[in-house]
Amino acid sequence: MAEEFWNHSSLLSFTLSGLFSHSPYDSFFFSLVLLAFGAAVFGNILLLTLIQADRRLHTPMYFFLSQLSIMDLTMTCTVVPKMAANFLSGRKFISLAGCASQIFLVVMVGGAECFLLAVMAYDRYMAVCYPLRYPVLMNWKACSFLAMASWMGGMADSVIDVGMVFSFPYCGSLEVDHFFCEVPALLRLSCADTSLFEDLIYACCVVMLLLPLGVIVASYARVLTAVIRMPSTEGKQKALTTCSSHLAVVGLYYGGAIFSYMQRASARTPTGERATSLFYTILTPVFNPLIYSLRNREVTSALRKMLRRWSV
Repeated sequence: MAEEFWNHSSLLSFTLSGLFSHSPYDSFFFSLVLLAFGAAVFGNILLLTLIQADRRLHTPMYFFLSQLSIMDLTMTCTVVPKMAANFLSGRKFISLAGCASQIFLVVMVGGAECFLLAVMAYDRYMAVCYPLRYPVLMNWKACSFLAMASWMGGMADSVIDVGMVFSFPYCGSLEVDHFFCEVPALLRLSCADTSLFEDLIYACCVVMLLLPLGVIVASYARVLTAVIRMPSTEGKQKALTTCSSHLAVVGLYYGGAIFSYMQRASARTPTGERATSLFYTILTPVFNPLIYSLRNREVTSALRKMLRRWSV
């Protein structure tokens, strides 16, 4: 028994089971994941470059969108390179420091994105409902504070999670049934009773998901009311296009997050966790820049301007 018992001070590494199930199609699925990763990195870096290069995009909405792109890049770059390296090398180990870093960054970005999406909804509410006061109310100082508060909220949650997860003793083979270090997957390896901490995680997720979601719903309810009353058809169309892009991103992110984190531990399965994690670590970072660029005239105009400049 003593040989099988490991506490947090003696841990050197964990083993990740990986994303694939040793089927003949693993190489094909791995190629799809790499393609999605490349698209996510390229799309988000391109969007950041456009926002930085074009003065017309130096507005609060695009400032928050640039923060979203940074979060998406952080999320996907935290998970996919290590998973790819393990698949190509055949080694499935991840060090204790690497595991802690993955938990810290994924939880921080996940929490920060919840708050940021609420901030972006509030920004659209102020822009549509108070257009004359909007430049004063949403000045750069206010925008910077809201963005920083989103990051700090996610960071506070991640510090607590990392500290608690590695305070538990771990036993046996230390094989994490996942393709990266995620809190629920790690807790299943613990020798101690983690039910109280799992209940705490569930309560925190309810607060961090549902409170921002409440802000988003309330903001867009007011926006929709204001848009209906607009006399200008062009103004209605512009407001609805911008808001529908944001709502599509909210639906993508919150759909995966609620399914992943608002289930009780007894209802979770390793296969289900891998599927939902794949969704918010790889697919959402791919779709976010596409949604905002394809449905946004200002972004497409900035892209055409940049392409003309490069061709000259």
